[in-house]
Amino acid sequence: MPTDFGVPPIADENRALVEQRLQDARAGDAVPETLRVEFRDRPIHVEVIDMPVDRLYYNPATHRVSAQRSHDPVQEEALTKDHWSDAGQSYLHHLLTAMPSDPHQRDPDFDKLKESLREHRQNEPGLISREGVLVNGNTRRAALKELGVQSIRVGVLPASCTWDDIRSVELSLQLRPDRRREYSYINQLIAIEEQIGQGQPLAAIARLFHTSTPALERDTWVLGQLRDLVKRSERGRNKLRLMDFEDAKESFAELYRTYIKEKAKNREKADTLLEYRLAAIVLDFAKTDVRKIRTDFREKFLARRLPEGFHTVAPEPPKVVSIPGLNRSVPAPSSGTAEARALTDVLLRAKATQKSTNTATVEELTKAHSSVSVLRDAFEESIQAVHKADREQKKRLAAPDRVNAAVDELQQCVTDLVLARGNNSLDEGSFDDALVALRKALTQMSAEASKSIQLPGEGLSWLREAVRGQR
Repeated sequence: MPTDFGVPPIADENRALVEQRLQDARAGDAVPETLRVEFRDRPIHVEVIDMPVDRLYYNPATHRVSAQRSHDPVQEEALTKDHWSDAGQSYLHHLLTAMPSDPHQRDPDFDKLKESLREHRQNEPGLISREGVLVNGNTRRAALKELGVQSIRVGVLPASCTWDDIRSVELSLQLRPDRRREYSYINQLIAIEEQIGQGQPLAAIARLFHTSTPALERDTWVLGQLRDLVKRSERGRNKLRLMDFEDAKESFAELYRTYIKEKAKNREKADTLLEYRLAAIVLDFAKTDVRKIRTDFREKFLARRLPEGFHTVAPEPPKVVSIPGLNRSVPAPSSGTAEARALTDVLLRAKATQKSTNTATVEELTKAHSSVSVLRDAFEESIQAVHKADREQKKRLAAPDRVNAAVDELQQCVTDLVLARGNNSLDEGSFDDALVALRKALTQMSAEASKSIQLPGEGLSWLREAVRGQR
């Protein structure tokens, strides 16, 4: 998006109206209402006035719908061509009222805001430039407009306000802890990226977004992955959009933690694991299912469940990849990683075609639906197989785990006996009863273990001798 959107067509008229209403507010007997905002890194108080709802313009730079602009390519083109036109402003209105993850649907949170305004009217003022651009309060203006309310209370920024100021002020207001309607996940990632692009230190951005520097590093990594997925999905006019990943916040957060941990041990295995987990996220698997995909996922579970056409063997990669212009090379992806990436690419392009109902042909849509369905089934069967294997593993380890837990308790018992001897506090009768119960439990365990283990090791042999001596 451009950094400077210019001014609306009626900017001069709005400046005159704003100035007149500011003068009227100062001339009254009552103390003028003010609004505190952060402007150029310092707090200022701006005066609040009433402005006609229909004279104001939605902010084309608002972070609230950054990712959603790509929802409708035709309307996005009209918006980009003229942000102040009726068509462009109408599209912004639609996006402000729609669900961030699916702009085809109305956002229930918007309707809650609308109902609140209907019942309680406007509690907090919005904020505008003197040209009539809404710096804050875009969603409130959309709700008031639908309610047929004629005016909106707004603070007025200084006349020297620039588009950089508009972006910064909007962020500082929207990211207050008491904000009513949060930025969507993807739009917050984009806003963070924008701040980094402006050269802001990570510590300062962390304070602005009420988060931590490690969390910002995670968020920038996630957005990089998302942009890469969008790029890899592109084929002709069809491609995924950042907003298509709106509901995957928790899955990507866990993916980051796992990837960083695995990367420290083995970069190639981590990259391969990353591809299969990305594929599972694209297929809309729950976080608990994505978690089951480990470094041996393809070899142990997925390979035999993939149909013939999806056993694509990627070309043998070169040992190193040269970096143009730097006279240096880096290791190329392993064949396992390249194979995983090739499978994910097939899925990404199919998902992009699925979502491009206006541009894809019937034949393309049919093929895409088939590919996604086949891969979904293969992943689902494989993930269920992992679940089953894990359950069986837990059963195999249940008895040893309980013995280990009992050992820990007995070791603590030794410590307790030492302490009890020091202060003469041991209940000898109760202790003896507990030892009798222990002997009975060990006898039963010896009998059951002997039935299960044909060739006893040192431990079971000892247990047999111990309980035999008590008979």
